[in-house]
Amino acid sequence: MILNPHLQGDPFFWQAGPIGVLLVHGLTATATEVRPLAAFLHDAGYTVAAPLLPGHYTQPADLNAVRWQDWAAQTEETYTRLASVCSTVIAGGESTGALLALELAVRRPEIAALLLYAPAMRLNMRPFDALRIRLAAPFIPWLPKPNLDEGSELWQGYRVNPLRGVIQLLQLQNYVQPRLEQISQPLLIVQGKLDQTVHPDAPEMIRAHVRSPVVEIHWMERSTHCVILDQERAQVNEITLAFLKRTLSGA
Repeated sequence: MILNPHLQGDPFFWQAGPIGVLLVHGLTATATEVRPLAAFLHDAGYTVAAPLLPGHYTQPADLNAVRWQDWAAQTEETYTRLASVCSTVIAGGESTGALLALELAVRRPEIAALLLYAPAMRLNMRPFDALRIRLAAPFIPWLPKPNLDEGSELWQGYRVNPLRGVIQLLQLQNYVQPRLEQISQPLLIVQGKLDQTVHPDAPEMIRAHVRSPVVEIHWMERSTHCVILDQERAQVNEITLAFLKRTLSGA
């Protein structure tokens, strides 16, 4: 049930300099999803850590048995370890991982900046579609992902969408959205123009509600949802590094 099981999906903690970066993977994925970006930042001198969220990298049924609070707790545990060895910490993630970074920043205002890749603040689905998922979840454990094998050689995760797990993502959205006004850290938002998962309004929705004095939004013309693994990933890496250097010049 896992695509590309040969890839390394375990959590990791790579120590380097005094500035740490926390990177959180998305729904149904594994730490593989953030590993290339993490390796790039580690080579640039950053200490980098990535958790493996509960319910992932085992079997889809396990993702139907956890709550978003379990993901948040694992994210905070990794952050705490990173903060214990770093003087400055940045939090970020892909899709659901970006929401978890936002949720963490609300509770941990000392986080220096946020890196949000395809933040799943609003999904590309109608309210009726969300209702159908809620109604179907007690009877249908998961639905297959279409076209998963096309261009996904760097991505690892479940071949299906566990519906109760999707509902937890929707609940996480509902929790984070009214708390965006508590966010004041500098933000980097990167999203693919060809993203069919996250609604294109999501970056501006975040910008409109946070109090952050710096919000950078970058659109990648040839990238889909997993923008940190897609064909413009090298450019995303450089955008990320430049943002960190500008934002943390005094750190």
